[in-house]
Amino acid sequence: MLFSCQNKRSDIMALTTPKLSPTQKGTGITMIYTDSARLKMVMKAGKMLTYEKNVKEPFTILPNGLTMKFYDKTEKLEATLKANYGVHYPSRKRMEVKYNVEVLNKNGEKLNTEHLIWDEVTKKIHSDAFVKITTGKEIIMGKGFESNEDLTQYKIKEVTGTIQLNNEEL
Repeated sequence: MLFSCQNKRSDIMALTTPKLSPTQKGTGITMIYTDSARLKMVMKAGKMLTYEKNVKEPFTILPNGLTMKFYDKTEKLEATLKANYGVHYPSRKRMEVKYNVEVLNKNGEKLNTEHLIWDEVTKKIHSDAFVKITTGKEIIMGKGFESNEDLTQYKIKEVTGTIQLNNEEL
C-alpha cells in the first residue's frame, strides 16, 4: 500500500513568513509636535499601532480615527483635520487619511473627501478623490485637488459643480 501527501505552497510559505505585529501600541493617544519650542500640531487618536519590524517601510496606523490641529507661528489655530482612519509613513514624511475626511481652515472653509494625502516635506495636501469645499458663499465639488497645508490656497482639478449659497435663507 502506498500513501502520498501533498501540501499547498501557500501553507508552506505561511510557516516561513514572519508574522506582522506592531512594535508599539497605544490607546487614547495625544501627540504634540513642536519646532524650536513652538507648537506646530496636536494629534489625538483613539488607537495607534506602529510597525517597524518585518516591513519594507515603517508605518503607523490610526485605525479608530484621528483629529489633527495645526498652529501658525504665533500658535494660533490654522486648520483642523478629522478622519476615520490614518496611516503615517515617517521615512517619507507622508500621512494618508481616509473615510469621512474633513478639513476646516481658519477662514471657516471646509473640505470634505474620502481620501487625502499630506506631504510634510512640501507642506501640501492633495487628493485624487471626489472633494467638496464649502465656503461662506458657495459649495464647489470636483475630482481631485491640491492645497497648501492650511487649506487657504487650494485648486480643484476637475470641477464638477458649483452651488451658490444665499446666506439670507440660511
